[in-house]
Amino acid sequence: NTIEFSGALHATLVKQVCLKNPSNYTLAYNAFLVGRDAHDFSLPKGNTVTIPAGKQGFVNVEFTIRFLHPAEAVLLLISNKVDGIEGATMTFSLKAEVKSIEPLGIVRCRYPCYEL
Repeated sequence: NTIEFSGALHATLVKQVCLKNPSNYTLAYNAFLVGRDAHDFSLPKGNTVTIPAGKQGFVNVEFTIRFLHPAEAVLLLISNKVDGIEGATMTFSLKAEVKSIEPLGIVRCRYPCYEL
């Protein structure tokens, strides 16, 4: 699965990954960001998620577009044993690109280009 982030340069984007637990046991996961641009992504609500039996949990992934080049990383979810049960390891590809460039501000100045 791929999670795509696209927006304006310097924008901060948040995507939410929904994890469903169809089993009768509680599942817990540790989230890790790995890859070339992993340092540009973050997990603002922490890197652990617990999913009660028959419910769903969410992992928020945040990205601030700082450069013009596309960014890539991998979200890795590794299960912890809870109630003696382990869930499957999951991976999500994270891809980000700049769709527009908006100025942060405009500076107006007058200065002669040539003086004698």
